[in-house]
Amino acid sequence: MRALIIAAGTLIFAVGFVAGGHLQTTVGAQGFTVVMECGTASASQIRTTLYFGLARPKGAVTELEWQIFLRDEVTKRFPDGLTVWEAEGQWRTPSGTLDHEQSKVLLLVHPDTAAARQSVQAVIDAYRKTFEQESVLWENARVCVSG
Repeated sequence: MRALIIAAGTLIFAVGFVAGGHLQTTVGAQGFTVVMECGTASASQIRTTLYFGLARPKGAVTELEWQIFLRDEVTKRFPDGLTVWEAEGQWRTPSGTLDHEQSKVLLLVHPDTAAARQSVQAVIDAYRKTFEQESVLWENARVCVSG
């Protein structure tokens, strides 16, 4: 019985090791990147999600200001399409209290290229400067896209 358990454990380890060999991880500028197989019906792309707070030192970013920013800064860099939705975020301040803020969430799907990453960074930099923001949350995930 013990030999059977050891054999089964070895087999499970070997299958996991072989399956794991199909994924390669590398450390890049934004963290870990997983190389994945998308198959013949789709292509590997990056899904970038950006979270923009709307509060600023004197008031809030208006819908008109957001639409102008979207047109002038985002669409010119990502003309193939994007998705935006409204959200409410919260975070813990340095003093330990919870703060809430209305936000816009921007979703982009783009190639995994240096040019695309530079464009995302340029959007973030423009938003921070224009609307006096401390930060913009940037989240990336590798996705398979067909269409």
